[in-house]
Amino acid sequence: MARTKEFDPEVALQRALELFWERGYEATSTAELVAHLGVARASIYATFGDKRRLYLKALERYLRITDESVVGVLSAGPALAGVHRLIDRYAEKAAADAERVGCMVVNAAVESSSRDAEVHRLVESSWSFLEASLTSALARARAEGDLPADREPRALARMLLVFFQGIQVMGRAPADADRIRDAAAQMRALLG
Repeated sequence: MARTKEFDPEVALQRALELFWERGYEATSTAELVAHLGVARASIYATFGDKRRLYLKALERYLRITDESVVGVLSAGPALAGVHRLIDRYAEKAAADAERVGCMVVNAAVESSSRDAEVHRLVESSWSFLEASLTSALARARAEGDLPADREPRALARMLLVFFQGIQVMGRAPADADRIRDAAAQMRALLG
């Protein structure tokens, strides 16, 4: 008779995501995962594979959640207003990040993207998705007359992508929240 799982894999994956997000891949030991998830090591391995596979699954989950959030913000109402809301969301998250965990994608990019092809692929996928979503929203804003016709949506989207990643890095440090908010205000003003 097959044994039934004594834990919910989705709950365990979410808890692993939270621990990896807070501590990073390298600084999270398997013993810490076992303790944090409340699941035996053998069960973790049987369900998710090794620590690296669990990390990749947690990162993929983070990307899904983040991508859905971006789509939700950008698709509600006029396009330029959606871009402004996204700027505000990123800025407030970075400015108010009391625990200094930052963005899991940025953390992955800094920690191991250059050494791990799969992590690099996921990071690049996240950035490409954000760039494409912003490009689409900015093209709609131009069609709606809220963005001048001579503004290039893809170039603006790339500027925003780099801006978002930068403020998330600043949010990891004990940065001046006003600095982040002022930068966001200037970015909104640049877009109109």
